[in-house]
This record gives sequence, C-alpha cells and structure tokens, in this order.
Amino acid sequence: MRIGHGYDVHRFAENRKCVIGGVDVPSDMGLLGHSDADVLLHAIADALLGAAAMGDIGHLFPDTDDAYKNADSLVLLSRVVEAISEKGFRIINIDSTVIAQAPKLAPYITKMRENIAKACGCGVDCVSVKATTEEKLGFTGAMQGIAAHAVCLIE
Repeated sequence: MRIGHGYDVHRFAENRKCVIGGVDVPSDMGLLGHSDADVLLHAIADALLGAAAMGDIGHLFPDTDDAYKNADSLVLLSRVVEAISEKGFRIINIDSTVIAQAPKLAPYITKMRENIAKACGCGVDCVSVKATTEEKLGFTGAMQGIAAHAVCLIE
C-alpha cells in the first residue's frame, strides 16, 4: 500500500470557466491555467502520481506544451490512472477537499464524485469530495483563487 498527497491552487480570472471536479460550476469568475485549470482534478492527479513515485502532473503534462492548452482535466486524470496502472498500481480510495470562499460547491459534489470515479475506473464509494471555506482568511477567503488537497491510497 502507498499513500499520496496532492495540492493545487489556481487564481481566479475573468472570461474563464470555473471547472471543478469535471463540473462547469456557475461562477462570475473562472480559474486561470494552461489546461481547464481544474484545481481538484490536478490535486488528485498529483496524489496518485506521488503515491506511485512518478512525479507530478506538470512533469507528465507540462504547461509549456501546447497539446495541453485548455485540456480537459478529466482526460488528463484518466491518463494518470493509465500510467500508474502500467506500473501495476490500482486505486483503493481518494479523499479530497476543495477550499473556496465561493462559489458554493455542495450542489455539485455528487457529480464531481461520479466524474472522478469514472475517470479513475473505481466505484463512487471510493471517492470523497469535500468543500470548505477559510472563513474569509487567506487568498481563498479573499476570493483570489481556489485550492484543493487530495490524499489517495493505492496498492
């Protein structure tokens, strides 16, 4: 068994979608990034890659490569799962937390879990997604961006 931890952060930007967990969440501001800037899926990908000692998402999908410009992070996550599977690993569970003052994510968490489970080839009961605020503290509380943490167990 191996444990992995992932962390990602993206700043808010105008004229961008706010994609979290593969869900286009209605918001006045989107997230800035080379791909679709899905902060949650990036944290999960990093957790999985870290557990398998395979680097991070930026190593696998560099932001200097135009092939990943505006890429769908669900596709990238599926590729991460393929890569760790090729090394003989399988996912036991994923636990994640999105830290955002806004938008409110509770209505979208079920769909996020379903998207992640599908991309990872595991049951929804193996995927946890939680959302919290920082009570208006820090950069997330000041509405400058969104952060996410993820922990996974693979074998």
